[in-house]
Amino acid sequence: MKLRRHGIAPRAGRNNARLALATDLPASVLADFTGTSISNATRWTGYARRDWLDYIASRTQT
Repeated sequence: MKLRRHGIAPRAGRNNARLALATDLPASVLADFTGTSISNATRWTGYARRDWLDYIASRTQT
């Protein structure tokens, strides 16, 4: 692939772009915009959520 020869990872770039969209768009719009399923878009919006309470709770339990 031409991009890889120049040190560009297309998957990483695509994932970063999708994650950026998921921070600002609801899952239904993200699914329609990217052409993916609603379950996939919901998973991405879950990755992008700005609520750190789950992370903090898991850190305090260890």
